[in-house]
Amino acid sequence: MSGDEPRPPDPAVTGDEPRVPDPAVTGEEPRPPDPAVSGDEPGPPDPAVTWEAYCAAWARLHGGFDPRAASAVVRGWVRVAYRMGSWLGARRVAPSAVTTAGLVLCWCVPLVAALGRAPAALGAALVLLAALADGLDGAVAVVSGRASRLGYVYDSVADRLGEVAWLLAFWLVGAPGWLVVAAGTVSWLQEYARARATAAGMAELGVVTVAERPTRVLVAIFGLLAAAVVPIATTVAAAVWLGLGLVGLAQLGVAIRRALAA
Repeated sequence: MSGDEPRPPDPAVTGDEPRVPDPAVTGEEPRPPDPAVSGDEPGPPDPAVTWEAYCAAWARLHGGFDPRAASAVVRGWVRVAYRMGSWLGARRVAPSAVTTAGLVLCWCVPLVAALGRAPAALGAALVLLAALADGLDGAVAVVSGRASRLGYVYDSVADRLGEVAWLLAFWLVGAPGWLVVAAGTVSWLQEYARARATAAGMAELGVVTVAERPTRVLVAIFGLLAAAVVPIATTVAAAVWLGLGLVGLAQLGVAIRRALAA
């Protein structure tokens, strides 16, 4: 006798499939299959950012405005953005990709409006989807830890270019060109004045005016929806955009004076 331990039969020789050890016999706990071996994809990771941490980060990006203290509508929207942003972030979707998708949707609006007043209702739906993307890109950036100054600038530029597309749709459906240009100029001036005041030392928002981007989104949606049945609807919408823009610009001017006068 050689004293050597007997070796298990080689499956390559015997043709038998190797058997998995029975945990009841070996006493070992069964191990989960390795995705690298089994070919199964692991499930999405848990969100890296909790709701509380997300609200704190959101507040820092919005001039200290805490969404937990906002109205039920705003609070609900921010929570939806957090959940959807977590889902997208878990799938490694880049914030800039979401921003780009929103900008593309914005420029589809005048393409639809060029077909006439009846298809303008579809343009309203595109504005809504673009606004959703605009809220999600920041959520993805915060949840995935990819917020950056470059992304902030890109998002701001995309917002302004998107609004140009909506106003262009107003003109294509029938709003006077001078009114459309005036409305766009006032909203751009408000954002430019806020950016310059922020660079000079004012808190990021300064004041929440009546003509912030959510207001412009609503004006664009309802203006394009109504245009399908009322020809003058986009003219009224552009006038409302301009009027609210002038009021908002005055509100911001007062806030800038108070913040930077000292």
